[in-house]
Amino acid sequence: MSSINIDRKSKIGLIDCNSFYVSCERLFNPKIIDKPVVVLSNNDGCVISRSTEAKKIGIKMGEPYFKVKELVKKHNVKIFSSNYALYGDISRRVMKTLKSFSNKIEIYSIDEAFIDITQVEEKEIINYGREIRERILKWTGIPTSIGISSTKTLSKVANHIAKKNKSGVIFLKENINEQLKNFDISDVWGVGKQLSKLYKKNGIDTALKLKNISNTWVKKSTNVLGAKTVMELRGISCINLETQETKRKSCCVSRSFGKKIENLEKLKESVTTHCLNAAEKIRLDNQLTKSITIFIRTSPFDKNRKYYSNSISIDLPIATNNSIELVKTAIKGLTKIYKYGYFYQKAGIILSRLEDTNSRELNLLTPLMEKKSKTLMRVIDFTNAKYGRNAISIAQAGMNKSWKMRKEHSSKIDTASFDLLPKISI
Repeated sequence: MSSINIDRKSKIGLIDCNSFYVSCERLFNPKIIDKPVVVLSNNDGCVISRSTEAKKIGIKMGEPYFKVKELVKKHNVKIFSSNYALYGDISRRVMKTLKSFSNKIEIYSIDEAFIDITQVEEKEIINYGREIRERILKWTGIPTSIGISSTKTLSKVANHIAKKNKSGVIFLKENINEQLKNFDISDVWGVGKQLSKLYKKNGIDTALKLKNISNTWVKKSTNVLGAKTVMELRGISCINLETQETKRKSCCVSRSFGKKIENLEKLKESVTTHCLNAAEKIRLDNQLTKSITIFIRTSPFDKNRKYYSNSISIDLPIATNNSIELVKTAIKGLTKIYKYGYFYQKAGIILSRLEDTNSRELNLLTPLMEKKSKTLMRVIDFTNAKYGRNAISIAQAGMNKSWKMRKEHSSKIDTASFDLLPKISI
């Protein structure tokens, strides 16, 4: 325990966007505000975001869409296919707004972030939280809930309470035990399904009981994270903010097809598209790749057809983020693992052994073609950023893309594309 940083004066805020995917859809469709709304996962599989109204009528998170169709029809629930391009862009705007309050921020997920506001006086905390909330709403249109306490784990608890509070901001400082007494153990941050089962088996069904458990039992029965969670519930900060964004070690892009495909040319289109997306992502992070993996598979649940799954990894002679070179390599790999007569459900690529572009700065001795390649990629990225995704692409990616994911309820809004921005008639 000697390495634990004991600081009872820390003030950590957790900002969580309310029903984030639903809120993003409502931004461009005010008619569905205060109406039951759900967002579905890839290929319209299951529910991944619900409005408060949808929760009240009994629609559960993770429920397969076909199981809730009757409820949807009965209560006139508005359905949306997931639109991650839109959600990602709105998320970046929210996080940028949040950074105007502090540079000590840990972006925890697409709709959550921790913020260190220790510098704010206690008497001003609530007002400061309200200011954060109001600015995010004003600048992005996204409603949030803010929980503040002395540790990350307690701020999670505070946020849970804030979601049910009209003010939307909770500073958990006093009467903590009273709040923890009714807080279910499975809702505690860092307590997964397996650990929750262990705790409940031993009579620990609330956060308060976990807080008061003996150190000996925790060390004997759980792991380091379990011990830290207990300390955090006691108000002792031992899970630091990760304010430095770590570079990704690999980049995977894959999708299940909207309908199964047998044709090699269609597979080439999908692999090419995934490759272009992955290459753009690592360029955005100023990274290069030295290895590419291509994989394909049929459905493991289709009992009427033979199952086939295969992958191939190819090491590159020189680290690159050039879309054209990566696509050429990916297509070669795909051709080697493809088998005729199978109906494929999924394909994808993985870029690994990533390294920073700064490690290979271009100089006078760098081949001219490599310098031209870098310039070309820069032009492509600039054009696509200005005129919309895939404004410039590769012919191999195809035009029709009949293999694309099923999105029967897509709002077709993309804030990074002029063509897909909502049109307002006056």
